Amino acid sequence: MFVDSHAHIDGEEYDADRDEVVARARSVGVIAILNVGTGDPHSGSLERAIEVAEKYENVFASVGVHPHDARLFDEMAERIVSGLLRASTRVLALGEIGLDYHYDNSPRDIQRDVFRRQLRMARSASQPVIIHSREAERDTAEIIRSELKGYECSGVMHCFGSSWELAEAALQSGFMISFAGNLTFKNAENLREIAKRVPLDRLLIETDCPYLSPVPFRGRRNEPARVIEVARCLAELHQISHEEMGLLTTRNFERLFRVTLYTSH
Repeated sequence: MFVDSHAHIDGEEYDADRDEVVARARSVGVIAILNVGTGDPHSGSLERAIEVAEKYENVFASVGVHPHDARLFDEMAERIVSGLLRASTRVLALGEIGLDYHYDNSPRDIQRDVFRRQLRMARSASQPVIIHSREAERDTAEIIRSELKGYECSGVMHCFGSSWELAEAALQSGFMISFAGNLTFKNAENLREIAKRVPLDRLLIETDCPYLSPVPFRGRRNEPARVIEVARCLAELHQISHEEMGLLTTRNFERLFRVTLYTSH
């Protein structure tokens, strides 16, 4: 029993075989997938993420404006995201949102402003958040602390690849930490040391597909079925079986996103 807590299966990379991708995931025990909507909020990309979720049993969605697209966030975008958060029971969260100072596809001051505005939207809608942070640790931690103080729904730091200091700040704010295929990479020893320190009741697993295929699939298009390899690596670090890690992270997913999956524990 496994859950891919962050995937992008609405992308064009899956247009030719999306049904097969979802079926392969189910066949190996992936009982749910959270399809994370991104892209220009004016383009219909967020609506597409929901449409894909509604097509498949136990595929869910989130919507939000990624820091790469923060420059496109305006009053209309805010209305679109706010409406979509309430448009379907398949929508479980606002995200992914956050800061990305690696690519700087949007100016940093705009990224920070849009991040804050979307966190306030999440609070207004009582939705958990999915946060992307790359090379922006100090600002991410400060904004989370100031905007989400006392917020019970919290969220998840997705595809974690930062320092223990950011992980600790997120944990103190009630967040979960999600690990992806990069945890399995040969040069990720520091990340694995951080993963060992995250409490079991705060862990999630994801693929971030089509990116970051784990070893032994590195270099190929990623897909939800491969979240099991992340579970194997994380389980080894915590000295439990990968099946137990799957169960623990499934329970964590249910608790964070307030959903009951149709399976017995």
